[in-house]
Amino acid sequence: MSLTLFCFFMMKTRALLFCLFAFAASTFAYASDFMSQADSIRTALCYQREHYPASQYRDVYKNFMQDFFGPGHILADTVAAGRYLRKELSETDVFDGPLFEPTGFRGNFYRVNLSVLKDGIVPYDVFFDAFVSSVQGVTPPDAAYWMNLWQKIDNEISILGWKFQNEQSDRTELSAQFSEGNYIVHHSKAYNEAVNFHYRIISKANFERYIRPYLFSD
Repeated sequence: MSLTLFCFFMMKTRALLFCLFAFAASTFAYASDFMSQADSIRTALCYQREHYPASQYRDVYKNFMQDFFGPGHILADTVAAGRYLRKELSETDVFDGPLFEPTGFRGNFYRVNLSVLKDGIVPYDVFFDAFVSSVQGVTPPDAAYWMNLWQKIDNEISILGWKFQNEQSDRTELSAQFSEGNYIVHHSKAYNEAVNFHYRIISKANFERYIRPYLFSD
């Protein structure tokens, strides 16, 4: 076996073994608590690949974007946000996905399933207040920091050898947005058609203080 083929084989094997380890690690602790930044990023990538296989390149970006930018972009108008939330609840009967899960690799925020509202587990006012106040004290990263961090994440995607449908068009669109200082994206059509996960982004602090007690009350 040539040196080139050997290195390629070892790289792919390492990526596969890391993903297997990442799946196991995510079952008992959040990765950023005990891993390096690179390993935490790979764990988050592997989690998304395993649980949301329909994810496109833009959906992967969105996961990490949510971790640092939170829900601020949809809370410019809280009245409209409340109206849209009630509309979504009234029009939805099936809520797939977990009750909650951390965003990105830092877990600064949680995606909280709207089923907790539909099923009456969490009072609406408690949930909405936790959602709205999640933008308080959140300072989005500056452009240079975010672009540098996303490049690191993108490099990990390359190391894992992953390719996505419509990846080039997603990259082109994201690059155009970045040049305009716009770092917010929506889920892909493929993701929305495959994943029936209705959620809102709530800060980790608010989730732990206001939401978790309802989910795990005695």
